[in-house]
Amino acid sequence: MHFYELAEYRESCRSYDGDREIEPEKIRKIMECARLAPSACNGQPYHLTVCTAEAAKAVAKATQGMGMNKFTSDAPVIIVISEEPYVKSAAFGSKVKGIDYRSIDIGIVAAHITFMAAELGLESCILGWFDDEKIREICSLESRVHLVICLGYAKEDKPRREKRRKDYGELVSEIK
Repeated sequence: MHFYELAEYRESCRSYDGDREIEPEKIRKIMECARLAPSACNGQPYHLTVCTAEAAKAVAKATQGMGMNKFTSDAPVIIVISEEPYVKSAAFGSKVKGIDYRSIDIGIVAAHITFMAAELGLESCILGWFDDEKIREICSLESRVHLVICLGYAKEDKPRREKRRKDYGELVSEIK
């Protein structure tokens, strides 16, 4: 698929085939694509933890507080994105400009992960609802967890949803 086709195709999946594992070479390809993601001053202020098997089940449970994200139990792979310190130049720029470059960089790497997964025939869902302390304990992380991404194959009967987005004119301004 070309990038525009990937953008049209990719959606947040909440119906995974829990019996179908992801091939290790696909996980590796996704992580290599994530490694190539741009970041402020090339600092990559994040760490990616790939959870499979029992670790994925434990992290999934840590995303299900208050009845949320029940579907994560069927995702065979969960990627935890935790924060790492800025490189000095990015830290300086962030402080001077008042911009949280780390959050921007984490958003970019999450996009790389989800689009590469889509190219490989996998589905994904980016989660912001989780128990940070529990996931840090499961993954032996010192730093705050910023995002969690589920990966897997969709169930056979999962229909694709129509994308609902703002109209072009509502979202985009063109000035000359």
